[in-house]
Amino acid sequence: MFARTHIALIAALVALTVLPAAAQGASADVASTNTFVQANYVLVRSARAHLAAAEAAPRQVLAQVRRECPHAAAESPQNGDSTQLSNEVIGAMVLRAYQLDAPALHSFVAAASALHWSSAALTRTVRGYAADLRVLAQLAPPHLCADVRAWVASGYRTLPAATVAFDRVFMPAWVGIGLHPAGLTRFAGAQQRSLLKRSDGLVVQLADGEARAVERWGDIMNELGISP
Repeated sequence: MFARTHIALIAALVALTVLPAAAQGASADVASTNTFVQANYVLVRSARAHLAAAEAAPRQVLAQVRRECPHAAAESPQNGDSTQLSNEVIGAMVLRAYQLDAPALHSFVAAASALHWSSAALTRTVRGYAADLRVLAQLAPPHLCADVRAWVASGYRTLPAATVAFDRVFMPAWVGIGLHPAGLTRFAGAQQRSLLKRSDGLVVQLADGEARAVERWGDIMNELGISP
């Protein structure tokens, strides 16, 4: 009888310990979800407000190329180097557009970088996304014309170190604005789900704008005389 009573007492004590811990974990999941959803919405709303200006950014890059280095690499070879310069063109377009949302990007990164969920996968996804946005918010746009001229001056044998360094940082970090990670919804209440739905609608509009920018990328490449 004593043994059974002793075991029952231990089980009760364990339950009293586990239940508050589980409740705290669930509360942390809800709090992190609420913070993320709010910060994500503010960021996406900022990007949508600047969408027209962001779509003008590639045209500004094109205008700069036409002024400073038109047809600078005409008849250049199509190889791995030209692909890296194509990546630099993309970076020049993206960073010029993202500069419009710099305050919102920094605010999102500050809010999301340390968030934690009981789901390790969700935590990694959100923190990885925040880390990528931090890189994009801090990365300086490349000196595109100078880099193309340096490639031409080498007889198309050597890419400038600036291009190699830029691509190494930009390409792994290149992400679109707005994230709805898998697994987040199960921690969201009705209000958060509604805000996620509104954010998703804005992200669709941003994606449409990015698709339209592809044509400008082609124009810039043609103006430079580079084949990706």
